[in-house]
Amino acid sequence: MTTSPSERGVSLGMPQLPAPAYPDEVRARLETDAREVIARYPDSRSALLPLLHLVQSEEGHVTRTGMQFCADVLGLTTAEVTAVATFYTMYRRRPSGEYQVGVCTNTLCAVMGGDAIFEELQEHLGIGNGETTEDGKVTLEHIECNAACDFAPVVMVNWEFFDNQDPQSAKRMVDDLRAGRPVAPTRGAPLCTFKETARILAGFPDEREGAARATGSAGPASLSGLKLAKGEAAPARVVHPRGEAPTDTPPHEPSPTEHLSSHDAPQETSASDPEHPAGPAAEEGE
Repeated sequence: MTTSPSERGVSLGMPQLPAPAYPDEVRARLETDAREVIARYPDSRSALLPLLHLVQSEEGHVTRTGMQFCADVLGLTTAEVTAVATFYTMYRRRPSGEYQVGVCTNTLCAVMGGDAIFEELQEHLGIGNGETTEDGKVTLEHIECNAACDFAPVVMVNWEFFDNQDPQSAKRMVDDLRAGRPVAPTRGAPLCTFKETARILAGFPDEREGAARATGSAGPASLSGLKLAKGEAAPARVVHPRGEAPTDTPPHEPSPTEHLSSHDAPQETSASDPEHPAGPAAEEGE
């Protein structure tokens, strides 16, 4: 026996009406910006990603009107634009907060306290994942790796880094955001609103006084490997297998190649095995 969609609780509804147009003055301004963006690319459709940021900077999320605009100026179908806008999580599909607070809950940040931060922020703000506070200030979400594992656990606000966080520091930070008090990222440019961030991501300069000079650089933890490669830091040490002592070094004197971790055995790399130096990887089939 078959059932109708209505009997299954499925509402087919009426076809969606065309997206409303931007007001004339808004569309004219966006068209001027869009032409500047499109001119950077040999193929106009390559400008779709920055144009989605551009329309997101107008309303704080990517609306049907914004997607229709992108389709119009690039000569695409709305289906093609929608496919891209729904693929990337950086494009918001519904109204969201002035500040997007993302807590990394990927492996390292999670075990270092990211899960605890996210849980306490949900309780503190009274919202769940992807939800926005009633004052429209903060949208909370858990996000994937921020590529800042050396500063775990990491929280991001409008894609700016807040390193080495804990539940208390994260709660103070969101309280300051909601109260309008100054909040400074651990590194990077000064914090701005999500709409302003979206315009910068569209490829337009950050015109705030001193913002470009305040971007800074990688922190000490991020530069450790580079310093090691340049010989500016003590060399890594490789541990000998358990129960074995180095034959050329007295037991009480650590070998210069001994690794600090007691869980690692020596690996046959170009550093530990001179007879098998590392070289260019062969192409498949060679």
